[in-house]
Amino acid sequence: MAGTRPRALVYGDVDLNLLDGSAIWVQGVTQALVTAGCAVTLVLKAPVRTDRLIAPLRDLDGVTIRSPHAEALLEGLGEASLTVAQATSVLAAVDAADRHDLVVVRGRNLVVAAAKEEPFSGRLWSYLTDVPQSVPAMTPKHAADLATIAQASRYLLCQTEELRCFLEGSVPAACGKSVLFPPVLPAEATKRDAERIVVTAGAPLKLVYTGKFAPRWNTLEMTRLPSLLAVRGVRAEVHMVGDKIHDDPKDSSYKRRMRTALGEAGKPSGSGVVWHGGQPRAEAMRLAADGDIGLSWRHPDLDASLELSTKVLEFGQLGLPVILNRTPMHEQLLGADYPLFAASLDDVAEVAAAAASSPELFELAAARTAAAAAEFTLEKAADRLRAYLSRAIEPPRSGSPVKRLRLVIAGHDLKFFKPLIAYFNLQPGLEVRVDQWAGLGEHDEAASQELAEWADVVICEWCGPNAVWYSRHKRKGSRLLVHLHRFELYSHYPGQVRIGNVDQVICVSDHYARLTREHTGWPAAKVVTVPNPIDISQLDRAKLDGAQYYLGLVSIDSSRKRLDLALDILEELRRTDDRYLLSVKSRMPWEHWWVWQNPAERDHYSAALRRVQRSPLLRGAVVFDDAGPDVPAWLRRIGFVLSTSDDESFHVAPAEGMASRAVPVIRHWEGAETIYDKRWIRQTPAEMASLIASLSDPAEWRVAGQVAREQIQSFRLEAVCQAWHQLLTSDLEPGATGPAGAAHQLQCAR
Repeated sequence: MAGTRPRALVYGDVDLNLLDGSAIWVQGVTQALVTAGCAVTLVLKAPVRTDRLIAPLRDLDGVTIRSPHAEALLEGLGEASLTVAQATSVLAAVDAADRHDLVVVRGRNLVVAAAKEEPFSGRLWSYLTDVPQSVPAMTPKHAADLATIAQASRYLLCQTEELRCFLEGSVPAACGKSVLFPPVLPAEATKRDAERIVVTAGAPLKLVYTGKFAPRWNTLEMTRLPSLLAVRGVRAEVHMVGDKIHDDPKDSSYKRRMRTALGEAGKPSGSGVVWHGGQPRAEAMRLAADGDIGLSWRHPDLDASLELSTKVLEFGQLGLPVILNRTPMHEQLLGADYPLFAASLDDVAEVAAAAASSPELFELAAARTAAAAAEFTLEKAADRLRAYLSRAIEPPRSGSPVKRLRLVIAGHDLKFFKPLIAYFNLQPGLEVRVDQWAGLGEHDEAASQELAEWADVVICEWCGPNAVWYSRHKRKGSRLLVHLHRFELYSHYPGQVRIGNVDQVICVSDHYARLTREHTGWPAAKVVTVPNPIDISQLDRAKLDGAQYYLGLVSIDSSRKRLDLALDILEELRRTDDRYLLSVKSRMPWEHWWVWQNPAERDHYSAALRRVQRSPLLRGAVVFDDAGPDVPAWLRRIGFVLSTSDDESFHVAPAEGMASRAVPVIRHWEGAETIYDKRWIRQTPAEMASLIASLSDPAEWRVAGQVAREQIQSFRLEAVCQAWHQLLTSDLEPGATGPAGAAHQLQCAR
């Protein structure tokens, strides 16, 4: 490693000689990684023909640019751009010579190939935009490729929340790995003169486009704007920057017509088009800053795109208003009342003429784009990357070698423990191995015996046969921790555990810690509380419009979850307001044979589902969503998370909802008040419905959601991980919930 700086290997399957969004992305991600504290090795796809995009990177401390063509890193390259196979070979060679901590790659075909390279597994930070962005387009081959990428990646970098949610809903392996990495704006940009009137007296209205020239980007149509505006009494010029002209597979003449419309670079054409050719990014932005209005109007085919145009943000950073399509993403970015939305070429001419004649309209649009751009600065991108690096890169070790604590995690079902395993793997003082049991009582005893003799500390996830076995095979001098959830407490397994060989039993709530002590008779000093971890960074996502009227219920896998009471709540609300809906995210009970073989369970669900079909208040108001790990995406449309269960040990669903700014509404099951604030707890469905109805005002609902999110901070993943880390080497006081028992108290400001 270069000192203590994480080392990043960066490659985009793009030609940095040509100015377009993908080339700008390579420049932006390199700058952001350096600002976040990384040493970056950038490998080029094509030989350098112009350094207008590379030159700014050469001046950055911590950037090394590798040109496979100039350095002969691969034989027989010539002057052609690297193929996917060649690029993969070059990256593997560069990394083998000097291992990097993260490998940032862009381009679906390239990323698929890199994902199949075993040495890169777990270090890939994969940026994907050239992927299917709708369900019909997601073929089995695409889904398989994306699953391969997700499994090999540490992160999937997603440009927008919409793309992240789509990937999570389409590819389960993407859940928990998909993070946001929006477009990156340069640190400094020339601002448009704020004192300048919209159109300088006697000067033409300057419309500006920067980027590639392509059919669906409507660049050929834009060249007609000067004549269309002249008809409306507005003298105008269209200034165009870029030199990458795409083919149109449906029109062989497109490229020729586009080139003709541009005219000669640097000289105004008779049609009012001024083409500036390809330029460095800084010069392209300077030229844009000298204009009046930016153009990002595209073909309607792109309205459903899950990407956000970098040029829209660059124009906003310069203080320019932008003409663009009305889409949900653009409405969220600029407001539904933004005045420069356009659906056709005539619309573009109309709104441009309106902006030219109305300083008030112009200033409103410019203020909106500027405010939007402020969220995409280089420093904000670096802040994101610093957070991702802290979870992905092992901190540098001290100069003197230190014996690492040997940790074994043993269990049959580790899904709840995976975030903790990832945390432990990053700790320089720990060496981690996993004893994965094949089933509740199935394991390789010889392998377990070897691990028991090797370990300094063993954590048994679930107090089942694994805890029984390890309590009887504990090596003298080692520590044994047992994580007890709910179902095990009333099974026969705790009675078989040799508690004298167990150092700590960790429960998820104070209530269950008390029940455990009472039910087992185990020494009070051995039973402590550490809450379930909540990954707030994954759950903290903007709510969708209408979320205030969506109730959410997670998991109805047995009758004790009380779907019937959730239906009672919904019926009560819809008596006066039919906007309320219920979304149930769960496997259906008949998918669990041990549930469906019980006649009482079948009767419960038959009655509940019959109500959904027959009740006038419920018909069409209940949605059943597939179970899956895409809960953060699902929660974007949920305003209230219900907990109607007869009993729970912790119930993660309300906590996850709170992290998403949904309001928890909890039926009082025993112990709920030891975890959640009493303001969210009610005794009956009618009282729960009343609580929801009392937050009908959108502002009050948002305030309640923010309060809920603040309360959940004590369950945050980082804090829970630190509490577990302390347990590896020391005992807590009975009833404590983390280091010093103070930082992780579960009493949520009651």
